[in-house]
Amino acid sequence: MVIITYTKIKQFIESHAGSMDALNNWFRLVENADWSNFHEAKEVFNSVDAIGNDRYVFNVRGNTYRIVTVIIFPVRTIFIRFVGTHAEYDKIDCSTI
Repeated sequence: MVIITYTKIKQFIESHAGSMDALNNWFRLVENADWSNFHEAKEVFNSVDAIGNDRYVFNVRGNTYRIVTVIIFPVRTIFIRFVGTHAEYDKIDCSTI
């Protein structure tokens, strides 16, 4: 999958050093994936949720962190829209971010 962009992960890691291993592991797994639909993503990440409007929420490190993405399966592209803690995630509207 093509991931656009690593910058949001990098910025989050800079302020949450303990997240580095988990987020980089997520990035590597997704970058090496070749999903054509949500079902294939769910096979790798059982905790990923489809929330509508091509948006998907990944729970990382036991739901400590959340990554909100837009996934365009036909072109194998993922846009990272949000990286944050569970508490930060609770304050956003995922359907419009």
